Amino acid sequence: MIDLTPTSEEEAAAIVRAHAEVGRPLAICGGDTRSGFGNAVAAEDRLRSTGLAGIVAYNPGEMVMTVRSGTPLAEVEAALSDSGQMLAFEPMDHRPVMGTSGEPTIGGVFAANVSGPRRLIAGAARDSLLGVRFVNGKGEIIKAGGRVMKNVTGLDLVKLIAGSHGTLGFLTEVTFRVPPRPKTERTVVLSGLNDAEAANAMAAAMALPVEVSGAAHLPLTVTWKFLAGRLPEGEATVLRIEGLASSVEVRSEKLAAAMSAFATVTRLDEPESRSLWQEIRDVLPFADGTARPVWRVSVAPGIGHQLVAALRLEAGVDAFYDWQGGLVWLRMEAGPEGQLVRRYIKALGGGHATLIRASEQARAVTAAFHPEPEAVAMLSKRVKEKFDPAGIFNPGKMG
Repeated sequence: MIDLTPTSEEEAAAIVRAHAEVGRPLAICGGDTRSGFGNAVAAEDRLRSTGLAGIVAYNPGEMVMTVRSGTPLAEVEAALSDSGQMLAFEPMDHRPVMGTSGEPTIGGVFAANVSGPRRLIAGAARDSLLGVRFVNGKGEIIKAGGRVMKNVTGLDLVKLIAGSHGTLGFLTEVTFRVPPRPKTERTVVLSGLNDAEAANAMAAAMALPVEVSGAAHLPLTVTWKFLAGRLPEGEATVLRIEGLASSVEVRSEKLAAAMSAFATVTRLDEPESRSLWQEIRDVLPFADGTARPVWRVSVAPGIGHQLVAALRLEAGVDAFYDWQGGLVWLRMEAGPEGQLVRRYIKALGGGHATLIRASEQARAVTAAFHPEPEAVAMLSKRVKEKFDPAGIFNPGKMG
């Protein structure tokens, strides 16, 4: 595959125009840390954003940052940390679970709409995105949105680009909100609950006026893999509180008192709490160096444990839960079992299953993204034709 790495927006547009004129497909990527994510792309040339790097504008007082799309995520997070700010959506690092290398880029984060445990209260990446610049499939440079959330038309286009996985355009610049970083955090740990009991406890915790910013359940099969085995013995249901030190202390005490009705309660102070949630974010238990299939399943919070219980009757499955049980990370012991997974999701009320990791052979016969309803699929097709009429961007990526 030939790598094409433009250093300007105009150069990127010229490359796209040249490929569109002859119908030559382009694989769109940033740091290539999600290589293998989605369906295989049929392209011989790869258009990379890494030549478009650097912070364009950042005034911490405005809580908005504008960055070129190929800027390493680490560079963005370092600049924000120096000013006491953060990416609210807590993007996961796919490298451990997918076995890839390279450096994640900020454009790649928004193109894949990546988010982590704080998605529960802060929304996904697209919910922080204010504006974008991108090159469409005709080689035209498009600007949408801006530095404030006022342009409704632009905002809709911005949200459309986020999560499109490079199938609608080549991102060159992104503008996004950057809220203050919490001064400290603490995690309340409930020990010994089974999956169903944990779902009830997490629902009760989220209903309390203590602002829980993370709620996950770690069954016995994975608990020992977190914090190098230093979590209390047994299953662990973990609840995060963030903010000012005095507030965190009071709220975590209230949460611990309420949760003592469900299970034995302990607490993790800031260093261990931060490490734990980073490991949850990056799906540490399944970062095992294998190609065993890993699914990312989004369902209603009370349904996740029912899905796992049903799947265990028919297939070898390991799992843990984030987003109050609404995000289920599944690792299959053999094949992906895509039809089985999606059949149970439908039977339990609906949701989405995305194949994150699998062998090349398994990916060739398993749709990576959840099938869209017919009406939505038709709309997606029309949008794709409008943005990329020659069909050159990441062909086959989304199905």
